[in-house]
Amino acid sequence: MSDLYQSLAHSKWDCKYHVVLAPKRRRKVLLGKTRRQLGPIFRALAQQKECRILEGHLMPDHVHRCIAIPPKHPVASVIGFLKGKSAIAIARLCGKERDFTGEHFWARGYAVSTVGFELEQIRQSIRDQEDADGPAGQF
Repeated sequence: MSDLYQSLAHSKWDCKYHVVLAPKRRRKVLLGKTRRQLGPIFRALAQQKECRILEGHLMPDHVHRCIAIPPKHPVASVIGFLKGKSAIAIARLCGKERDFTGEHFWARGYAVSTVGFELEQIRQSIRDQEDADGPAGQF
């Protein structure tokens, strides 16, 4: 049981989610410099919320992630944090240093699904996105 579950002060948990994000109007903007630096940005932001990205794949027009989120954090707030802070980081990559009001990089919604014991199937599905959609990068 200790291999499967992580623990907090008073609980054992195994909460994994498959999350898909898309840029506004599904633009194909996750290319080049942005693509190379977005993986480490997402990992650092997830670590700030005590989360862990187990698997991730960047496509030119969307991002697939398998992320472990502790039960003390609501999924919606973690995803909102990741979307907001990564949009600011992307704006900085593009040369904007201040005044991030009005920055809307990501589309308003997202897709999320819980991952039970079929984690390996979900991880394989995320890896196979490149074959289904074309060339991509992994983070």
